Amino acid sequence: MEWHANMFRKQNILFIIFILFTSCFLLCCKNKPEQKIVRKSIDYIRAIPGVSDSIPAEIAEKGKVLIAYSDCYTCHKINERSVGPAFKDIAKRYPVNRAYIEMLAQKVIMGGSRSWGYPIMTPHPKLKLEEAKIMVSYILSMKE
Repeated sequence: MEWHANMFRKQNILFIIFILFTSCFLLCCKNKPEQKIVRKSIDYIRAIPGVSDSIPAEIAEKGKVLIAYSDCYTCHKINERSVGPAFKDIAKRYPVNRAYIEMLAQKVIMGGSRSWGYPIMTPHPKLKLEEAKIMVSYILSMKE
């Protein structure tokens, strides 16, 4: 019987220690200031500095027609990101000049990835370089 009483006292002491520890822990945690999670914004566009040339309206119009008959709208939209970047975001990133028009036309033909994250642009090997340049010129003409 005495053994049983000693065991009961030990359990009570352990229970009291547990309650005190838990109470102290909870009181300490409540005094901490609330931490706000601040997400760092990522510049989706990362504009490339440079002088922009003008694009003749006839070229831009011809590019608009070529894009309408292509599969570009499968992955791109004019104002919002879809699978690929929005055309207006592409226009914001690149200056309008012959070098970038050539580079982007090659990218349309060869395909590419990692310029706008993880999406992969499928190649368009049947597209002629001059047509790709006209299409890119239309896209870059959307620069605001």
